[in-house]
Amino acid sequence: MNTFMNTFRNRSSSLRTVMTALLVLLAAGCGSGGSGGGGGTGTLAVSLTDSPACGFDAVNVTVSKVRVHQSDSASDGNPGWSDITLDPPRKINLLDLNDPTQPNLALDRLGETPLTAGHYTQLRLVLVPNRPGQPPANSVVLSTQPATEIPLETPSGIQSGIKLIHEFDVASGQRVDLLLDFDACKSVVARSNGTYALKPVIKVMALVLNGIQGFLATSLFPSQVNANDVMVSAQAGGEIVRATVPNARTGEFFLARLAPGNYDVVITADSHATAVIASVPVASSTSITTISTNVVPFTLDPSNSQSITGTVTLDPADDDGAVLVAAKQTLNPGPTVTVKAQVATLMAGNPVGDYSYALTLPIGAPSLGQYSTSLPIPLTAAAQSAVAGVYTVQSSAQTPTTVYATQTSSPVNITAGSQTVDFTLSP
Repeated sequence: MNTFMNTFRNRSSSLRTVMTALLVLLAAGCGSGGSGGGGGTGTLAVSLTDSPACGFDAVNVTVSKVRVHQSDSASDGNPGWSDITLDPPRKINLLDLNDPTQPNLALDRLGETPLTAGHYTQLRLVLVPNRPGQPPANSVVLSTQPATEIPLETPSGIQSGIKLIHEFDVASGQRVDLLLDFDACKSVVARSNGTYALKPVIKVMALVLNGIQGFLATSLFPSQVNANDVMVSAQAGGEIVRATVPNARTGEFFLARLAPGNYDVVITADSHATAVIASVPVASSTSITTISTNVVPFTLDPSNSQSITGTVTLDPADDDGAVLVAAKQTLNPGPTVTVKAQVATLMAGNPVGDYSYALTLPIGAPSLGQYSTSLPIPLTAAAQSAVAGVYTVQSSAQTPTTVYATQTSSPVNITAGSQTVDFTLSP
C-alpha cells in the first residue's frame, strides 16, 4: 500500500478464505492505452489482497460482485455491465491476505467472467450492506477487544458498488488478471460515537509476482499466537511501500508486487532492535530478489523498549479523520526508515478533533547491512550507537473534506525513558 502501510502490531486469523491453488498470469493487458481490438471475447479474472493493518485483529468485508463497463460514466442501471457474481456473497477478513509465502500467494480469488474484446474504463466492487438484527456483513475486531465484532458502516453508495479508478484492455482470446489491493488501515475511520466507518482505499494493479524474499530466524517466533509482532517492510525514502508478516513456522517472508526500483528492507520485532538492509534492487515487474536463505536467516539483537506518546489535535477540529503517526529513525550513515506507525485513536470525551497515540520502540542500536548478491548479507550495529533510541515523529491526517499538513518533530531520545510529543495539525 503505497506510502502508508506500517510495522504496527495486529493479529490475523489462522483461517484463510482464499483460493486453494496458485494463480497463473496467462496474459496481462492493463493500462490506459487504446482499443483492445474488434470482435471476439477475452476473460477478466479478479483477486483481492491486503497487507497488515493497524490495531485490528480483523477487517471484514462481504463481497457480492465485481462489475465492469466500457464507459466510465455508466450508471448502475445502464446496459453493458458485465458481472463477476459471488453466490453466496463471501465474507473476507482482509488481514488474512498478508503473507505471500502461503501457497495461495495471499490472494482471494473473486472469480472471472468473459468480456467482449475492447477497452474498459469502469470497475466497481459491490459489498453487502449491514442489516439490522443480523450479524454484521462488514466489521472490525480491535486488537484490544479480540472477542468483539464491531459493525463497520459502509458508504451510502454501497448498493451500486465502490467505483475504482482503472482502465484496461481485453483482446480476443486474451485473459487479463487484475488485483484489488485493499488498504485496510487507510480505509477504516474511527468516529466520535465509538463506531467505525469504511472509506475504501483500493488500488487496482496487474496480477504479477515480483518482489523481495528472504528468511528470518524462527527463534523470533517463540509463539505463533504472537507471530504478528514480527514485521518486514519494503521502504522508499522512509515511507513504507509494502509490509508483511513472515511465516511463523518457516521464517520466510515475501514483499510482493513492488514497482521496479531500490528499497530499504526494515525488520522489526517486539523486544528487539531494528535491522535494515539498504538499497535492495527490484529490477523488473517479474524479478524476485533474495536477501537471505533458510540456511543463514536474518536475526535481530535483543533490546529494551520505551514509548513515545502524545495527542494529535486537528485544527479545524474534526472527529472523522484518518490520523497517522510514525516513528522514524535516521541511520548514520544510512537511510531514514519508519520503525513503527499507527493510526491515532479518537479520544472519547475530549474536545472535538483530539486523537491519541502510543508507539513502543526499541532503544538498542539498529543493525545495518548493504545489499549484495553475495549471501549472507552481514548486519552490524557497530556504527549506529549514536542513533540508538533517537527518533523523529511524523504526524499526518485527512478527513473527507480536508488534508492537513504533515508535521515532523525534532529528534527525540528515549534511551533514558518514555517521552511525550504532541501535534496540532492545520491544512
